[in-house]
Amino acid sequence: MANTSNKNPVNLKSWEEAVQWLREQPEQSELVIAAYYDDPVIDAADRYWKSLEWKEISKFLPTRSGAALDIGAGRGIASFALAKEGYKVTALEPDPSALVGAESIRSLATETGLSIKTVEEFSETLPFRDNSFDLVFARAVLHHTTDLAKACKEFYRVLKPGGTFIAAREHVISKHEDIEEFFDIHPLHKVYGGENAFLLKEYKTAIENANFRICSVLSPLGSAINYAPYTPEALKSEIAFRIVKNNHFLTNSVNMVLSNKYAWAIMRRLLDAIDNRPGRLYSFVAEKP
Repeated sequence: MANTSNKNPVNLKSWEEAVQWLREQPEQSELVIAAYYDDPVIDAADRYWKSLEWKEISKFLPTRSGAALDIGAGRGIASFALAKEGYKVTALEPDPSALVGAESIRSLATETGLSIKTVEEFSETLPFRDNSFDLVFARAVLHHTTDLAKACKEFYRVLKPGGTFIAAREHVISKHEDIEEFFDIHPLHKVYGGENAFLLKEYKTAIENANFRICSVLSPLGSAINYAPYTPEALKSEIAFRIVKNNHFLTNSVNMVLSNKYAWAIMRRLLDAIDNRPGRLYSFVAEKP
């Protein structure tokens, strides 16, 4: 599904310019920190490694050694986390940017001395041999691919038998007509473009047709991987507030109910079933047999 939106009032020409623009908006300071776009990058990367999101991701890591491929590595925060876990990391990032791309990763690797090699290439044409990696990791990458099916086949090709593929924080829409609403609410699409989202079944089909075995599909409220930077407690408080609006007493009462793990499990399943927010986040864990 192609990105068809032409809404671009600021008309920035690169992702680097878009992120720099975001960092210059005082009202977006919390988002900049939540997205790990703040400097110095080593501090942002270390914060990501220590985050609840990464703690939950690390539960799916097959080992704490071997070769890991970080697809669409951006400024290198996940590459840093993987290297800190013990992997020899190859960071794939086509953007050469010193702020949000390959040069940022190189600087991070040099400063930390971690085992991170940077390769400037796209995910649909991986320049690696078959069966090269124990882990293929992609954070917010699949929805940016120009050919989702081809990219998943490439991930499968370079992964060793028995290896793990993790695709974290992928934007999902319920129907194709929702894409314009997603574009409208995304904080950076309006200034640069480049965003996209797929149906949940389109992600699952692309992964399965590449011959992966899907082990877990994590829903928006089912894992901190997706709802970070909220903590579980903050998430429940936000849900309680939205249910009863401005009634402080009822908010506290609902929050107390949701603190019960059984009540929360029921509420989470209910909310996941009715959640149609354009761009909500899902994550996928799969294995190469």
